[in-house]
Amino acid sequence: MQKTLTSKLIPGAASLSVLVFLGLWQILAMVLHSSNLPLPESVALVFWQACVSGELPYHLGVTLLRLVVSFVIAMSLGCAIGILLGQHKKLDAFFDNWLVIFLNVPALVTIILCYVWFGLVESAAILAVVINKLPNVVVTVREGTRTLDQDLLEMARCYRFSKRKTFVHVIWPQLHAIVMAATRSGLALIWKIILVVELLGRSNGMGYQLHLFFQMFDVASILAYTIAFVSVIQLFEVLVLKPLDKKSQRWRR
Repeated sequence: MQKTLTSKLIPGAASLSVLVFLGLWQILAMVLHSSNLPLPESVALVFWQACVSGELPYHLGVTLLRLVVSFVIAMSLGCAIGILLGQHKKLDAFFDNWLVIFLNVPALVTIILCYVWFGLVESAAILAVVINKLPNVVVTVREGTRTLDQDLLEMARCYRFSKRKTFVHVIWPQLHAIVMAATRSGLALIWKIILVVELLGRSNGMGYQLHLFFQMFDVASILAYTIAFVSVIQLFEVLVLKPLDKKSQRWRR
């Protein structure tokens, strides 16, 4: 009963939080009375006009496509490499300095180098995003792999589990929480990097549009486009990541 009551209260608290945020925004905009902080209804009007014209859906779709492609590549490679390094100490020792270097290279430097080396093409943009995200995924998954229950792995060997069966039934359930954490942080990081990539070397996408709005000091359009992208990411979190996380955690019950 307590669990049911809590589940009913959480959506109400979330709605109240949004209303409070909008109320504070409204009050602050009215007090400042500046074009640098437009009223919520002004931003909503710009948002609606951009949607009707098809401009916002187009640029949002382009950015989301880049996000999906780069995210899938970075997560797939990062998980594979992280598990490999976590299970083999010699490989981990050899590549540890590489990870430290790539973790500390600024994203802007990586983006510029990719454009200089490969040109202002789509593949260079995707590669720049993947390179910036990959080390974070590798380090996160590697640390999770190091904490795997060795008794369970030994049991899998005793029962002669295949590599696939060991991964699916022994390794993956233990790494799931780690991978989900990398996924959530990865989405937040990747879309920020993509905006910089689009600003520097693409002729479409959210980053390109935000750059144009900045040049025109169009704060309402900047906020409208930002809200649109954040809303899509939030919907993905609620409709995809949370149900997937809940489904994958059933083995713990």
